[in-house]
Formats: sequence, structure tokens, C-alpha cells
Amino acid sequence: MTTIWAERALLPEGWAENVLVTVAGDGRIASVETGAEPAGRRTGLLLPALANLHSHAFQRAMAGLSEAKGDLPTDSFWTWRKIMYRFLDHLTPEDVETIAALVQMEMLEAGYATNVEFHYLHHRPGGAHYDDIAEMSARIAAAAERTGIGLTLLPVHYQFGGCDGRALGPGQQRFGTDPDEFARPVQGAESAIAALPDAGIGIAPHSLRAVSREALAICADLRPDRPLHLHIAEQIPEVDEVQAAYGQRPVAWLLDHADVSRRWTLIHATQMNDDETRRLAATGAVAGLCPITESSLGDGIFNGTVWTDAQGRYGYGSDSNIRISLTEELRTLEHSQRLRDRGRAVLATRAKSTGRVLYEAGLDGGATAAGRDTGAIRTGLYADLCAVSLKNSVMAGRRGDEMLDSLIFAGHDGLIDDVWSAGRHVVRDGYHIDHDRITADYIDCIERLQDRM
Repeated sequence: MTTIWAERALLPEGWAENVLVTVAGDGRIASVETGAEPAGRRTGLLLPALANLHSHAFQRAMAGLSEAKGDLPTDSFWTWRKIMYRFLDHLTPEDVETIAALVQMEMLEAGYATNVEFHYLHHRPGGAHYDDIAEMSARIAAAAERTGIGLTLLPVHYQFGGCDGRALGPGQQRFGTDPDEFARPVQGAESAIAALPDAGIGIAPHSLRAVSREALAICADLRPDRPLHLHIAEQIPEVDEVQAAYGQRPVAWLLDHADVSRRWTLIHATQMNDDETRRLAATGAVAGLCPITESSLGDGIFNGTVWTDAQGRYGYGSDSNIRISLTEELRTLEHSQRLRDRGRAVLATRAKSTGRVLYEAGLDGGATAAGRDTGAIRTGLYADLCAVSLKNSVMAGRRGDEMLDSLIFAGHDGLIDDVWSAGRHVVRDGYHIDHDRITADYIDCIERLQDRM
């Protein structure tokens, strides 16, 4: 048994003081007691830790390589994507494992306890399969075993280069999968994570541009009890392409032709009109928001006010991993709404502050997107926990919702002292327990990679 005592904690029923959490050997919370005497690991503020619901780990290694002006008059998501395609052709399985370990470590140090990996880098450069079709899945799993993060691995089906069914281009061939054979990499991913006690899988048809209508249905039926993730309506040219091919905008088409439900996570959805927003919110699906990446790539601003008014669910992912920061992810979402609407506390309610609304939404959406028993400090759930110091200039004197508001809007990830993932105490005093070696391995990897590029 592990015991954690906190001066204050966010419980399902609200804020509580002198909270003692006992964690069983299986990584689940065995008991939660309020008004308790100090015992075990002592901390200031104890929070349930969020799941990072959308990540492409390998893209972390190209952060900072796409900020120069290109040959075209304007740069965009589409020019960035060409740089990404050129970059990934240099990556080996060993590189991917090393990069994923750094990404997972940075997620943990930022306060996330789970990595939901949208995994589409399957094959060798040129598209030939590795001897083990799940070689790259095994590398993500090996990184998770090293870092101790909770893992939901999403093998991605990526079939076409566009809605017209054109063949994959040179930069996309490492992603390619056949719908009739997609069960093989899914089974391989399940085998790859089998040794991880609390890991799971989901299914990810990449997007309406990259999969056929028939393949979308195949993916939905492949593991019907597991999460289903799909990129949707990220960029205006994407919306235009889908509308030209399908006769409808992507969100509208999906709602009319698929059984969208709570198991679905729709990534980005930054290009929705009000009607699409309300209809999608009504399904209970999670909007997978990645505000830092969406800002970096110029995707647009999520229709957050209409979505929340319609009781829509959402969570957060670090996507391209150009910067992994939980506090900045949440802050960027709210600030985008303020800039668009020229207001303040846009997502707050009468009952809960902005920070509380943002954080609790991420707990709910992240748990669903990960398909994981997490999202609250409650008996029976995994002990995915995050401890925040109260003895600093940001948090001093704050109580109740003010603590989350100060952490998110005035603070930084460095205020996080400890993180537990399924009871594994992997961040202590602000640093991952293997921080130095993981960082050194990553630096060596990048130096070798630079020599090859």
C-alpha cells in the first residue's frame, strides 16, 4: 500500500482538506479519507491527473525546424506537413523509441499521467513492412515501460492520399495500411502492450481524407468496446476537399453516415459551424483539442462557447508536441475564446471558475478518450494523481477554485512536484525519476539524426 496525504484535494464532490489517499498494489485507489492526520507522502494540493488524449510522439524531434519562411508566398499547415514528411524518412525504430520516451517523460513532468498515442508511423521508409508489422508499436510500448506512463495505443488506418482515393505520396508511405489487413497491426499493437499492466488500445481511422467510407465502418467495428479516434475538420482546405467529394462538410457528413457516440473522439474540429457544433455535442463524443498545436499550425479557433453551451465534452492533447505543457494547453484554449469574443472568463460558469471548468473537462474527456478508469480521486479508479506545491509566489494564499485559476493562468508546469500513474510514483520533486538518462539518450539521438539529414 502507498499513502499520500494532501492539505487540499479536488474530489468528485468538490474541494476537501486533509485528504489521505491509499493506493493498492494494483495501482488503483483503495480508499479516500478526509479530515485525516498526515501520513505517507505529504503534499500541498492533490489533483486527479489528466490523460493527454492526442500525440504523435515522433514529431517532438522536429520542433523548431519549421519556423523559417518557405518558397511559397504563405506558409501553412500544408507546407509544414511537407517538412514533416521529409523529416520522418530519416527515423529508425530506435529513434522513435528514444523520442517517445522523452515525450512521455515531458508529459509526466507537465502533470499528465496517460499518453494516448495516435500511432501511424508503421513501416520502413518507402512503405515496406518491418519483419514484425508491429515493430513501431513495440517501440512506443517500450518507451512507456521505461517512463511508467499510462498508455493507450491507437494504431491508425491510413489508406489514401486524399478524398479522391489517390495513392499515398512519397511522404505518406510509412503510414499506409490496407483495410482488409488492418486487423494485423491492431493485433500486433495488442501484443506489444501486453506486458504493461494498465495499457489499452483504441482504433484510429486517420481522417475522412485518408480512409474510404467502407473502411471507416470496418474500423468502427474492429474493437467496438474501445475508443475510436478520428481527425476531423482541422483546416479549411480539408473541409473544402471533403465537401467537394462527399457533398457535405466533414462533421455534417460524419453525423449523417456514422453512429457517432461517446466512444468517439474527434480531433481538432476547429472548422465547425454552429449547427454542426450543437449536433456533434449532442452525441456525447469528445472533442480532442490541441490548442498549442492548433495555434502553431494556424488551424483556427474551436467553437468553444457554442460547444459548452450545448454540454459538449472535451479534453486536451499535445499533438505535434512542439511544446508539452498542460497549463499552457488549457490557458491557450481559454485565451483563444477571449481573443475571438473580446471578453473574459468565457468558459466559466456561475458555479465554477474558468480554471475549474477547463480542468474538470479535461479529466472527463481524457478518461473517455483513453478508455481508462481514471479522471477522479475515487475508490476503484487508477491512482493517476498530480501534486502541486502551494509554497510559492503563484499559489500562496489561494483556496478553492482560485488554486486552479492561479496554476493555469499565472503559473507553469514547474509547480508540479509529484505525479503518479496507476500508483507508480514517476515524478518526484518536479523531475521524472529517470530524467537525466532519458534526456541524454534523446540528445544523442538528435545529434545522430542531424548527421543523417
